[in-house]
Amino acid sequence: MMSPILLQVISSTLAWLFLYWGFLYRNRHRRAEWSGRMVTLLHGLMVTFLSGYIVFIDGPWPLTHAGHPNTPLQEFALCLSLGYFIFDFCWCILSDTEGDLILSHHLLSMGGMSLVLDSGKSGSEISAIVFVSEITNPFLQMRWFLRDSGRYHSFAGDVVDILFVVLFLGLRIAGGAWIMHSVMKSPKTFGTLKGGILAMYGVSFMFLVEIYSFAKKKISKKLQAWKNRRTQGDHTKLLGHSVLVTKVGGQAEPHPM
Repeated sequence: MMSPILLQVISSTLAWLFLYWGFLYRNRHRRAEWSGRMVTLLHGLMVTFLSGYIVFIDGPWPLTHAGHPNTPLQEFALCLSLGYFIFDFCWCILSDTEGDLILSHHLLSMGGMSLVLDSGKSGSEISAIVFVSEITNPFLQMRWFLRDSGRYHSFAGDVVDILFVVLFLGLRIAGGAWIMHSVMKSPKTFGTLKGGILAMYGVSFMFLVEIYSFAKKKISKKLQAWKNRRTQGDHTKLLGHSVLVTKVGGQAEPHPM
């Protein structure tokens, strides 16, 4: 007889797959990646709110109860998320749209969730890790949708990028280090899971290197654009002053180029 946990994981995987097919059917004029990104956006929003509720309201607190038995709500959330990662990992392989870093992240996520569901404990710390990991994902997807619609280079694009970087540094890096420290000290968390969490944090640092490179380029472009606008503004003012002098007092000296 199939276990309830396995049944939930299979049901979750099928639900995400049917949702993807639904987006494909309703948006036949769009690329398949658009539908895949919509599924990813919905998963990010759902699992962020659900894991946040588990960590901050339903409990137990992960920093003091690492390694404790799973609650039914923790198991439901992990089954929901594991089903998504199974779907998305297969989608990434078939579509060949993501690199090794994303695939490694998915494999570690699937492995960690499977261990926790199989062992029946450590749901609190994994829920916390899911929260700090997935809270930035909706902004990443919004950035893609803004690019796809040609509206990325706007105030909205800047806001999305800033929020993504701030949340990544504040929660995924700083918050992730706090969670990892508590997990490593916990005598109830088994060693394999500790190793997986450590590897997951390493992947986050590799993402951080990419984010640093992106932020550096974007800031450099913004500064250059600001300097160009300022130079053009000064040039316009000087030309205007020259025309005014010519009209009022005679021939003005030519403006040096």
